[in-house]
Amino acid sequence: MSRDDAQSFAPLGARGKLFTMGISLLAINLTVAPACRAQTTSPSTQPASASSTIQTVREATKAGMIAYKLTVPEELQRLLGAPQSETQNKDGEVQTLVQHYPGVKAVFMKPQDNALPFVLTHLTAGWREVDIGRNRVIVLRNEGDLGKFDSFWGLANASLVKLDLRQHRARLDQLPFDSRTVWPPADRLPEGFDPLKLLEDGKNPGLGLRGLHRQGIDGKGIHIAIIDQPLLLKHQEYKDRIKSYEPIGVGAVPPQMHGPPVVSIAVGKTCGVAPGAVVHYYAVPTWSWWNLHCKPYAQVLDKIVEKNKQSDPADRVRVVCISLGMFSEWPDYRLWKEAVERAAAEGILVVSCDPAFLKYGTANRIAGKDAEDPSGWQIGRYWSPGTVLLVPAGERTTASHVGADMYTYWRHGGMSWAAPYLAGLAALAFQVAPEIEPATIVELWRKTAGGKASKPAVVNPVRFIEAVRAGRIQRSGSPGQQSQSEEPSGVGR
Repeated sequence: MSRDDAQSFAPLGARGKLFTMGISLLAINLTVAPACRAQTTSPSTQPASASSTIQTVREATKAGMIAYKLTVPEELQRLLGAPQSETQNKDGEVQTLVQHYPGVKAVFMKPQDNALPFVLTHLTAGWREVDIGRNRVIVLRNEGDLGKFDSFWGLANASLVKLDLRQHRARLDQLPFDSRTVWPPADRLPEGFDPLKLLEDGKNPGLGLRGLHRQGIDGKGIHIAIIDQPLLLKHQEYKDRIKSYEPIGVGAVPPQMHGPPVVSIAVGKTCGVAPGAVVHYYAVPTWSWWNLHCKPYAQVLDKIVEKNKQSDPADRVRVVCISLGMFSEWPDYRLWKEAVERAAAEGILVVSCDPAFLKYGTANRIAGKDAEDPSGWQIGRYWSPGTVLLVPAGERTTASHVGADMYTYWRHGGMSWAAPYLAGLAALAFQVAPEIEPATIVELWRKTAGGKASKPAVVNPVRFIEAVRAGRIQRSGSPGQQSQSEEPSGVGR
């Protein structure tokens, strides 16, 4: 099974436990065998010949009766009868079902621990791969097909033009979509449901950040290092913000889905928290490093620190962002912890999803509420009883890996989307107060957070920057700078 298949079904998770968001399972090359649990069905009383079964499959596929991510096992059985055998395999957070018919092999997938049905991802007939539309727009055939899409990719690259969606608002509110999604006319959409507006509004990082940007507080002059999977470099959202790109052990692996959202949230020109900052990107093979634990990541972090020592002060990295949260659970955690400490000693803040860094969770925008107000956000999908801070991640739009002008609207962003938001805030802080200590930034996130709608509190960029300014004034002892700490007009909450 391909890496894309893992990406299509891996759920958006927390902290990096097989999906901080996708940092591991996204890129693992899964296989359909051996099976963890296998069951064999009885063959049909009158088994069809391989040639007739193959012919039936090809004709049904041509007629659109068999389609990628739409056909379920029961539909195939109605066409071909009972399979000769079937096996199920569990691998991390993805389940695979393989059915064998005379001359035909069908592979179905679904997210683990999910009530959704298995859907078809591969089909071979006569040892040849059948074109079931894997690389084409997925055209939903009827409203029942809506129940086959997971909450991770949802309706990305799907066409709903044949459907009447007026009675399906609740389902649509659960499913993400992207720039490729084709919608029916407005008279067949639920009242008030405007996907194009959602896609555009979701680019706003909210919480007063665009007001800060208008004042020139946008991270200009600050360098952020991002450690992630191979990146689509030419995306319009951030292509001008990439200062350097260094692939490490990724070979010819094409751009993966994880990097574009991370970069666009951190520095994107319309989605970003710090659109004036620049990025040094380290593309690493998270899929093969997973079993190597902390060591390779610590080595990359040390590399960044050493490179800083050889660089002019204006070109030094001040923030490192890595959307991974398993460091403190790995046996060699000491290696990562010491590398982070060495970075901090050089004035670098390392932002990760690890609770040892900060126990934060995700926040989702509340429908119809003001995205600029912390009370317009609520607890998202990923948090725990010990969470002390919420960071916007859900109901947001990010750059997509599928094209230079493509975007995805995420219903439930994972911790991987929260980490670059914090990294962007750190860049703003370093712009306002270059001498600020990394630990102070983290402390101020907590102290300045607020929002009546949820506990724990939502991060508050405006109050945070006010506190950063106030701290700088206090350290400088210059009352003549007091006006800098006044609340920016139109963005305070």
